[in-house]
Amino acid sequence: MAAISILDLVRVTQSTDARGALDNARDLAAHAERWGYRRFWVAEHHNMPGIASAATSIVIAHIAAGSKTIRVGAGGIMLPNHAPIIIAEQFGTLARLFPGRIDLGLGRAPGTDPATVQALRRQPSASESFPQDVLELQAYFAAASPGQRVQAVPAAGTDVPLWILGSSLFGAYLAAELGLPYAFASHFAPEQLLPALDVYRSRFKPSEQLGKPHAMVGVNIIAAETDREARFLATTQQMSFANILRGARQLSQPPIDDIETYWSPREKAQAMQMLSRSIIGSPATVKAGLEALIDETAADEVMIVSDIYDHALRLRSFEIIADTQQAAAAQQLCMET
Repeated sequence: MAAISILDLVRVTQSTDARGALDNARDLAAHAERWGYRRFWVAEHHNMPGIASAATSIVIAHIAAGSKTIRVGAGGIMLPNHAPIIIAEQFGTLARLFPGRIDLGLGRAPGTDPATVQALRRQPSASESFPQDVLELQAYFAAASPGQRVQAVPAAGTDVPLWILGSSLFGAYLAAELGLPYAFASHFAPEQLLPALDVYRSRFKPSEQLGKPHAMVGVNIIAAETDREARFLATTQQMSFANILRGARQLSQPPIDDIETYWSPREKAQAMQMLSRSIIGSPATVKAGLEALIDETAADEVMIVSDIYDHALRLRSFEIIADTQQAAAAQQLCMET
């Protein structure tokens, strides 16, 4: 049975400021822990007023402090934006504060626009050294060698587990070569999901961190008591994707009755292609959709985004998802016995 985890966007909405978004993320993680979710990740985005997780390591500390057992991490850190030693220091510190609970997912995209890349003082070519930077980062988390001149204090010896994130075949090849777990971003870039999983599994080389492939699949799930209510709630995310296509950076907006009045046919086609793996509906619809996704991909883990405007309704969505997985696990147990 595939594990379920959460990718939280730490959304700033038209009725919630950045502090509210951060506290809502912390509250969701505490609930998710009780509901049986394995991980709770946040992502590095810059120059986006609607997302409050730019200082990702600080956000992770805030969330981890409000929970006890759930793994908390980055999904991910955009490594070309940083010197590997800085990330090692940050996540080594997190590992000392919350031992056995910190994950570090790594991406090679900047997570922002070209003008902001310049503000970050990084060159677009920085992504070309991504594989080497991953290896350097991995070395900082290993036990320090005698006479080692440069250490990432206090990271040495923490062995923070690394993940490779991707939306193309590049990440699949790299994760397989380095023997690392792989998370595919099919929640916004589903086109190469199946080919990437095939590359990853067929080329995987065991490592000290991981003996066999471990594939995570991202998916948008909007769950509610009825299909109709879920489709209504999903318009918040659909508007966000339309805004991305327009180059508009806006706060999260409340759902609307008729999404067709908001986007153009072209925006709809592009957004729905990006959201084509979404599961939207009642508990029965979500259960069937999740089962189909896991059967198709053989995912070891599913990373779920539930981008709902109202915090209470978002909590309910994640609770429904957890309930469907628990029911599926019980059903599978009965069949096996």
